[in-house]
Amino acid sequence: MAIVFKNGRVIDGNGGEPISKGLVVVEGAYIAYAGPEDGYELKGEEQVVDAQGGTIMPGLIDTHVHMMMEYSPLAERLATPFSFMYYQAAQYLKTTLHAGITSVRDALGTDLGVKKAVEEGVIPGPRLQLSINALTITGGHGDGYTVSGKEMDILPSDYPGMPNGKCDGIEEVRRKTREMLRAGAEVIKVHATGGVLSATDHPEFTQFSLEELKVIVEEGRFRKGIKVMAHAQGAEGIKNAVRAGIHSIEHGIFIDDEAIELMLENGTYLVPTLLAPVAVLETAKETGMPETAVQKSKEVIEQHQASFQKAYRAGVKIAMGTDAGVMKHGTNLRELGLMVDGGMTPMEAIVASTKTAATCLGWEDRVGTLENGKLADVIIVKGDPLADIYSLANNNTVQVVMKNGKIEKNVL
Repeated sequence: MAIVFKNGRVIDGNGGEPISKGLVVVEGAYIAYAGPEDGYELKGEEQVVDAQGGTIMPGLIDTHVHMMMEYSPLAERLATPFSFMYYQAAQYLKTTLHAGITSVRDALGTDLGVKKAVEEGVIPGPRLQLSINALTITGGHGDGYTVSGKEMDILPSDYPGMPNGKCDGIEEVRRKTREMLRAGAEVIKVHATGGVLSATDHPEFTQFSLEELKVIVEEGRFRKGIKVMAHAQGAEGIKNAVRAGIHSIEHGIFIDDEAIELMLENGTYLVPTLLAPVAVLETAKETGMPETAVQKSKEVIEQHQASFQKAYRAGVKIAMGTDAGVMKHGTNLRELGLMVDGGMTPMEAIVASTKTAATCLGWEDRVGTLENGKLADVIIVKGDPLADIYSLANNNTVQVVMKNGKIEKNVL
């Protein structure tokens, strides 16, 4: 039986004017129609979902999450059995889906078994694109070494299905990239600079040589065009990543004019994750954030917003991503308000979270817009997000979530 969404405005994800009296028809797992009510004749046999004057939209996409974690105090992590993280992740996945996010790109820490569990309906969750684990240098962002001389990774690694990502030198980098691909990576993640959360580096520190980054890109290309995403915060590391042919820059805190020109020339995406340093400062005491992370967040937060504004004004392609896991899952849609604060219109922020995000993932033929033949990822939100984009930060605003033609949440 077909399912019909009606009695609401339709924002289809393409960036055009909303359809004030819109209709979306779903048959099986696919969209059969999306447009004005008077453009489709109902048979009377359909299951009707009444939007009650709200807004019908595509399922949203977060292109930078960590589904296997939420940052927690060190003592708590040390006292938690290894397998417990999978049960926690099941809740994080459900919470993310119920927030209206139907697809994610996992930027480190989620293995192939979790994806299989979601795909086979063992647990509810968004559609997953996996990086498995991130490649990092000895002493760089992602190396769990602490100044005490002990190693304490945020997430466990080097267990079946989760290779350790530490590597140095061209041939070791090549081998580690192949290990990630063997473990099921659908995108390669590399740390091209230091970061906020790592204790022994700084966001402006450059990691990996240009030659090493090119090898990573080359290995992905050998596997039918698997792309590379780069944690890159300092200007030099950003430029190295773009010159190497990396597909998306994550965070981009210290973007300069030359980096922007390179990104425009190469069609490189920016995934800004504006929420990440904001959340670090907000939750530092609760989560036991190290003081180094707090100080670095204070240092970069204004620069981060300024770099986003510069990239946006220049026309760099921007896809929504949050770094969820650094903060609580389900709070992802606060990112849209931060992007609007940085100069985007509400519609541009929605497109960054739908059509552009889908294209960044290489899934534009399947998701991201409400169009005939695409997978039926549909949400209904209360009110009009174009009038109040900040309302999306409240999960109660998201009243209905459908993924692959199956209603996963309905509180209407």
